[in-house]
Amino acid sequence: MEPEEPVTMQKLAGRITVYTITGCLHCLRTKSYLTEMGLPFIEVNIKENPVIHQQIIDITGRLTVPQIYFNNIHVGGNNDFMNLSQEKLASLIDTVKNNPVPPDAPPIPELETDEGEEPVEELKSKRDEYADLVLEFKESGTIGSHWSCLKIHQKTFTGKKLVNWLMQYKDLDKTAAVDMAKDLTARKFLNPLSGKGFEDSDTLYRLIEHDSAASLNAGATAEYNPVSASKHSEAMRDLTLKLFSEHITSDGKLVDYKSMKGSTIFDKYCQLATQLQRVDLENLTRKEKLAFFINVYNALVIHGNIKQGSPKNMWQRYKFFNSVSYVIGGEVFTLQDIENGVLRGNRKGIAQITKPFSKGDPRLKVALEEAEPLIHFALNCGVLSCPPIKTYSAEEIDKELKISAVAFLDGPDSCQVDISKKEVRLSQIFKWYKVDFGGTDEKLLNWLLEHLGDSPKKKALKELLSHGDIKIASLPYDWSTNSKD
Repeated sequence: MEPEEPVTMQKLAGRITVYTITGCLHCLRTKSYLTEMGLPFIEVNIKENPVIHQQIIDITGRLTVPQIYFNNIHVGGNNDFMNLSQEKLASLIDTVKNNPVPPDAPPIPELETDEGEEPVEELKSKRDEYADLVLEFKESGTIGSHWSCLKIHQKTFTGKKLVNWLMQYKDLDKTAAVDMAKDLTARKFLNPLSGKGFEDSDTLYRLIEHDSAASLNAGATAEYNPVSASKHSEAMRDLTLKLFSEHITSDGKLVDYKSMKGSTIFDKYCQLATQLQRVDLENLTRKEKLAFFINVYNALVIHGNIKQGSPKNMWQRYKFFNSVSYVIGGEVFTLQDIENGVLRGNRKGIAQITKPFSKGDPRLKVALEEAEPLIHFALNCGVLSCPPIKTYSAEEIDKELKISAVAFLDGPDSCQVDISKKEVRLSQIFKWYKVDFGGTDEKLLNWLLEHLGDSPKKKALKELLSHGDIKIASLPYDWSTNSKD
């Protein structure tokens, strides 16, 4: 036995089965606890085994993970497991030690000859035919500083200068040069500082990569043809899952952002983030918007923590969420813009005086028509009281959001029901965003009843609602960073 190995794994006649999802903190805590006890287990990732996942839902009636079995005995989730009495735990261990797996044990995938991790899906796209031209123009010395409206604009150029450069160095006549400049604008290589489209005039323009120097994906050219936001989201999802799973502590509580920075996976992620500059946001469905922007938000929080460090106080947090940004589809989106502008249907956020997007803001066209309350259980802002980091797919987004809500409400730090005091204690998320849950205590409590999983907590809330006169209180919110150091 190696010196660093804390325990010797026990031999079992039966089987412990844990149904999980990558990046789930509750799953990581369950696996860590089993490992500490020297108990081997079979892990079944429900993302990779959707048929088995549906079977487990049918058997248990639960949407959340982990779901834990000792042979054919259903223990429940992580909280159920951690709250087992010593006598019950000892009995379960004795069962799998001495009894083989019975026929009615829950399903596991068939063994495959090709072992190892499923490869991360690459985002495949052809290099844009104008990429070399843009790179050449960037180095031509044409881009500089210009005055307009008593303000100096860095890294800009006029429409005339671009047309003249194309005529002089690309041997185009004026009509062809103007058409090419219009095409570059349409392909989101450049943006006007004001107005729309391209004009052969003194109107100022800026390359998309220079549109916001503070944006974490700015400064490099998006050289590849844009793909749909849905495909981009899937690729980002795969990389984020792999990056996150390799740099989280074994107990699932903390993220090692410093080690992430030196990861080759993070380098790939940064290349993918650059391509967001020109990603196609047109004609997204509601499901595609939800999955794309939730995934981007959670990835941007990680990227911001890696590049700028974790905010330590309220002022730093306010600055972090209002400044950390990506250029997406030619427009700058901060974390606040994504959460409150897009996913909450352009509603004012905490400490915001106005709506994120004003009338005429081009970003308004990607905002959801109505706020989606379930996003509050999917967005992770990098502190301990936030929901765990997960990623989402457009096809399954509604189901996945429901699972995230049930898992969040199942935790003692998120929702408590006290019949004796006629009191419901909730995460402060419900206080800050009460309007998203109906706006009144009655509507909020009914929303909770509808979204709680089948559990003693739900039964208790139903009983309280039948009697009325319920007090709602807030639970403490832990603003401690989830950074390892």
